[in-house]
Amino acid sequence: MTRVSGETALGLAWVTALTASLAVLFIGEVLGQTPCLLCWFQRAFMFPLAIILGLGLWWRDPLAGRYGIALALGGGAVALWHMGLYVGLIPERIQPCTAAGPSCTDDNQLVFGIPIPLMALAAFSLIGVLSALSLKETRT
Repeated sequence: MTRVSGETALGLAWVTALTASLAVLFIGEVLGQTPCLLCWFQRAFMFPLAIILGLGLWWRDPLAGRYGIALALGGGAVALWHMGLYVGLIPERIQPCTAAGPSCTDDNQLVFGIPIPLMALAAFSLIGVLSALSLKETRT
């Protein structure tokens, strides 16, 4: 099995963050689905990931992945909490969404039959792993 270079891993992490950021903008702005409170918190971690990882690639910073790991861990924690709320592991009474806003647990959280919190968790996990791989030194 061939190893992925640090720059390639960082590039894949950036593409994932950029795609996820554009996807949530599309869902919110084009489809008109107002994000719940936890989705906003996830956005607070995802949007900077696309910028920071992109700048790390632009400047050829081999240590930019460490910022990707930190932001992916924070966003992943929020996404994990959101997923726990969605599947019912966290009681509904702890729901952070306002009464007038969208619910964190209804069918509005589905895109192509997949819960948005699960997609966010997968994206943050992939970004974290790729960011960590970008920091590994290749041995010859």
